[in-house]
Amino acid sequence: MSMHDIEDLVFESVLLLDARHPGEDDRLRDWVTALYAFQDRFDCSHTKGRVLDILLRRRHTYRFALQDHPDYAERREFLDGLADFEALREVDEDSDDFEGFGGWLEDGYVDPPWLYCEAGTDLWQRMVDAGRLTGADAVAPGRTALIELVAEIAAAAEQAGDVDLVAQWWALGPGTLVDGTPLWADDLAAIPAVVRLREIVRRTGAWSVSLPDGYRPDDDELELLDDERETWWFRVAD
Repeated sequence: MSMHDIEDLVFESVLLLDARHPGEDDRLRDWVTALYAFQDRFDCSHTKGRVLDILLRRRHTYRFALQDHPDYAERREFLDGLADFEALREVDEDSDDFEGFGGWLEDGYVDPPWLYCEAGTDLWQRMVDAGRLTGADAVAPGRTALIELVAEIAAAAEQAGDVDLVAQWWALGPGTLVDGTPLWADDLAAIPAVVRLREIVRRTGAWSVSLPDGYRPDDDELELLDDERETWWFRVAD
């Protein structure tokens, strides 16, 4: 998949999960966090503005006045001078301890006139420590295994009749979706979320949905791969 496809896949999944689960379902906060952690594994842009209303409502993202930043007094001139979107973490690519851009939103971001932070990040923790976030908002998001999340998305997609979304997630394969990458088909078959996803793929016919070349291996490519896991995963109709 291209990176835009990953962005769209996450976008559609956020919309679907929000639509299919009631507002009091706190699992959405964990799920959305896991979805964007997945997106961050790829060369994707900052796309959360597309669903910012959902992220705010589901308590994934928090919005404050600029003056609420813990360092506002010391950084007033800088913060007040921002005219466009700006992530506040300083990343030095030339530093010896540079580890990539994965944590670029840890210190929040400004999209004038607002300051934003995401649950579980460093700025979020500072807001918790300062008493600006309390109760359920002060609890860090729980960890959700990607395959468990994908099974939830597939279940919601089946209910909504969105077979294409099921097919697109399933096409990513076990190497992407299953933590630890089990070595054998039997290992995959022992994972409840994998079994659940596989049943949805079979039941909906998602295995036969036409996808662009390269999205999933065909039978000839599976023969060449000679990989037991990939063969078991993609030959759902057998």
